[in-house]
Amino acid sequence: MKFFTKPVKPEDTADDALLNSYRENRDLKVLGRLYERYMLLVYGVGLKYLKDEEQAQDVVMAIFEELAQKVHQHDVKQFRSWLYVLSRNYCLMQLRAGKKLETVTLDEFVEFTPVLHPDTEGREEAMQALERCMDKLIPAQKQSVKLFYLDEKCYKEVADETGFTMNEVKSYIQNGKRNLKICLEKNSGQ
Repeated sequence: MKFFTKPVKPEDTADDALLNSYRENRDLKVLGRLYERYMLLVYGVGLKYLKDEEQAQDVVMAIFEELAQKVHQHDVKQFRSWLYVLSRNYCLMQLRAGKKLETVTLDEFVEFTPVLHPDTEGREEAMQALERCMDKLIPAQKQSVKLFYLDEKCYKEVADETGFTMNEVKSYIQNGKRNLKICLEKNSGQ
C-alpha cells in the first residue's frame, strides 16, 4: 500500500537534483541556487533562537559555509528538514557558547548596596560601617581590597605594588570581599 508514503513534491526532486549535482561537481553556484530557496527559513530559525536580526543574518552566512562541507558528510534524504535541523543546532551552539562567556560567579561580584546608592538615608552611617569593617580585615586583605576597589587597580598592578603574587592578590581580594560582606551584614542587622 502506498497510502502511508509521503507524496513527492516537485521541489523535493529539484532539491535532490541540485544536491546530487553539487556533490558530483562541487560547484558552489549549484549549492547557492539550492540554498537560496531556503535562506529565509534559515534566517527565521536564527531569529527565533537568537532574537537578533544581525546574528540571524550571520547564521545565514555561517550555515552556507558549513553546508559546503556537511552535505558530503551526511546522507541527506530531505534537504529542507535537514537544513532546518542543521540551522537549529548551530543556533543552540551559539547560545551555549554565549552563556559560557557571560557567566559571573558570586565571588567575582559582590554589591555593597548601602554604599552604592548615595541617595538612600544613612549614607554616612554606611560609609562609617564600611570603614570599621575595613579596619577589621587583616592588613594584606585590607591593602589589596583598597587598591583594587578604591584605587581601581587591576590584579597585576596590585601585585606589583604590594609584592604579593597574583594568586595571593586574588585570594586576599576574594576573602576580603567575603569578610566585608559578612561584617556589613552583621552591622546592618540583616
